[in-house]
Amino acid sequence: MIVEQFQMGGDRNFGYLLADEASGEAMVIDPSFDPAKIARYADENGYRIRFVLSTHGHADHTNGNTAIGRLCGVSPLLFGDTCPDTGTRVADGAVFMLGELEVRVIHTPGHTPDSICLHAGNAVFTGDTLFTGKIGGTYTEEQARQEYDSLHLRLMVLPSGTRVFPGHDYGDSPVSTIGRERTSNPFLLRDSFEGFLDLKENWAAYKKAHGIP
Repeated sequence: MIVEQFQMGGDRNFGYLLADEASGEAMVIDPSFDPAKIARYADENGYRIRFVLSTHGHADHTNGNTAIGRLCGVSPLLFGDTCPDTGTRVADGAVFMLGELEVRVIHTPGHTPDSICLHAGNAVFTGDTLFTGKIGGTYTEEQARQEYDSLHLRLMVLPSGTRVFPGHDYGDSPVSTIGRERTSNPFLLRDSFEGFLDLKENWAAYKKAHGIP
């Protein structure tokens, strides 16, 4: 399995190329502000892009979708869409195959209703659900509850060694692991939803007190 992480500009956005080394089949995740960079890398290294998926519908993650579709001849997909090539609907538990590599969709609502993470091998692409040491923003208590459940019931159940590839370069490193986040992310250390919500509501003060940029 090959994972290439790209700095895409914008709000420190990351884009990704995920590929099966044996077959050369690849998926683009969050083409964002510079889709040509990923398409060029794939072409130069002999990867064939089969799928393009966005982790949610916010413009900073999807504004490269039209361009990447034109460059690669692939229809970009969001949660709820159906892949015209395979007939697979982007839904919780759906699997997209890259050669022998399974890429599984995990629906993780909270930051947005359509937020998904993509789990392949020992890697999970978390979009704006989980960053290194931080999490995605929410606007209502209901959204915060959904995010809390998504984090604890969908992501923290993955093996500790699973590498976390976030949607933005917001933390102290561009890549983390589930184990590291489980034991160091201040939001995941809160032992109740009430504590989690309190931290979200007072995050600016917490960051200032703890020297977090």
